[in-house]
Amino acid sequence: MPAYEAAQWEAEDLDFSRLVLADVHDDENLFYLTSCASFIESGSDLYTRNLIDFFRGDAEVADWLRERWEPEELKHGRALRAYVRHVWPEFAWQPAFDAFLGEYATYCKVEMLAPTRALELAARCVVETGTATYYGALAQSTKEPLLHELAARIAADEVSHYKSFYRFFKRYRVQEAPGRARVFATVGRRTLELKSEDADCAIRHVVRSHMPARADDPAYLQQTSARMNATIRRNLRPGATLKMLMRPLELSPTLQAMVQWPIEQFMQRVFLR
Repeated sequence: MPAYEAAQWEAEDLDFSRLVLADVHDDENLFYLTSCASFIESGSDLYTRNLIDFFRGDAEVADWLRERWEPEELKHGRALRAYVRHVWPEFAWQPAFDAFLGEYATYCKVEMLAPTRALELAARCVVETGTATYYGALAQSTKEPLLHELAARIAADEVSHYKSFYRFFKRYRVQEAPGRARVFATVGRRTLELKSEDADCAIRHVVRSHMPARADDPAYLQQTSARMNATIRRNLRPGATLKMLMRPLELSPTLQAMVQWPIEQFMQRVFLR
């Protein structure tokens, strides 16, 4: 996968002359992977507002969230939406997204954040690990050149976001001294939530618009989710994912070697769910 520099691109610069439609149009799994991602990224301003409020008084973090993180997340949404609309013009993206957003807004509450700033920043490291993993795996899963490039660019942005959240976490770890056990519990809980309500919500609303006859079929929804998970699992880089997950724990090399295998098994269960 080519290396892309984070934040050095715009959604409006996508070159759709490079799109090889035959590589993707009939791939139902890629349709769901890209459409669901486009919904979640396009709704990212909902939870960004909560985080900005949570870090009110810390200009460095709040300004970065407002001026860098939120615009880049929304950029991802615009780019993915444009891709979906070019490849699957028959999909009524906007009405489906509007229905999704009405439900998704109920999940984006301040009460969902961790109890302290240090722990919330550790949790954000997990979330950015998950998104970087998702888009890196999506890039690896397709030979369609434009989707490969787009997913790789988003993955690079998410790694950059991870680095910023981790830098902020280190500052708050010194201030709040949360203890390794609390950080570990936060990392574990948020890892389980990588397969959370927002992803299920996106799948439901994409299916409801794309295949309304299957919208109330739980078996079909579960099968669709399982196929998407299998694609990510086959194409992820477990070593890089584990390194990112364990970094906030600040483990010694000996401890890291001891816990790597059980954490790897834990991650496999997360993506098998």
